[in-house]
Amino acid sequence: MKHIVSVSLGSSTRDHRVDIELMGERFIIERIGMDGSYERFLKTIKSLDGKVDAIGMGGISIYLTVKNRKYIIRSALPLMRAVLKTPIADGSYLRNALEPYAIHYLQKNGVIDFTGKKVMVTCAVDRYALSQAFSELGCKITCADLIFTLGIPFLIRSLKGLDILAMLLAPAITKLPFDMLYPTGHREEAVENPISFAKYYKEADIIAGDFNYIKRYMPDDLEGKIIVTNTVTKENIEELRVRKVKTLVTTTPEFNSRSFGTNVIEAIMLAILKKPVEEITNEEYIATSENLGFKPRVIHFW
Repeated sequence: MKHIVSVSLGSSTRDHRVDIELMGERFIIERIGMDGSYERFLKTIKSLDGKVDAIGMGGISIYLTVKNRKYIIRSALPLMRAVLKTPIADGSYLRNALEPYAIHYLQKNGVIDFTGKKVMVTCAVDRYALSQAFSELGCKITCADLIFTLGIPFLIRSLKGLDILAMLLAPAITKLPFDMLYPTGHREEAVENPISFAKYYKEADIIAGDFNYIKRYMPDDLEGKIIVTNTVTKENIEELRVRKVKTLVTTTPEFNSRSFGTNVIEAIMLAILKKPVEEITNEEYIATSENLGFKPRVIHFW
């Protein structure tokens, strides 16, 4: 039996535990929310070190990869470095492999035609590989990073523009406390001022990115939209249904009606492959995902 635990800075109301079989082996997979407390987060991952097979860091990222450059979020480093024995994952390595794979898989198999669609990526520096995949399919990309991280109503209309902005601002922004950039704890449960940025949602055919960012300014009317994200609960799915979303895609698979974050799936991969995260290639992630039978989850509401 393998035990995977995702410790998240997010709300404990989203906690979940599943007991499943993968590749003939039993896995217990659970998510434990720290309600925004760094102190509890640090204490919990230290208590798990050496006692579980892999740890996922949820609600916080370590690495942002933009083009061929990697930026490190400084406030997250002490959390990762506190674990000395157990493999630990924030999901960023797997995300760069799995998310573009999922988009091309759905396109190739005729599940969804993304060609030429207008895509708003809530935070493209956190979803650069996904943004590239949409671009490869001829989509018109809008990067809303400044809106969803800093509340600045300014859009970047190309990946080239994002590359330039990242070079200019990322070295300074990554030094900020993470909770200034991302809704942690119970803040992830709230929709903040949905009127202010509703027009940006309305302009897009597809809204892609972390669900907590998507929800942050989510308007009441999302009729006809395609949402591409990962971690969603039953309640989140209902929120999208009543807003008349057309299709929901989660790039991570469903376990007992719940799509876990990429940090959980990456932690599963670490436990299976038994290699340091930086030594696992994109091809290995994709091959292992296929061997596990993982596929993107697609819900057509209408």
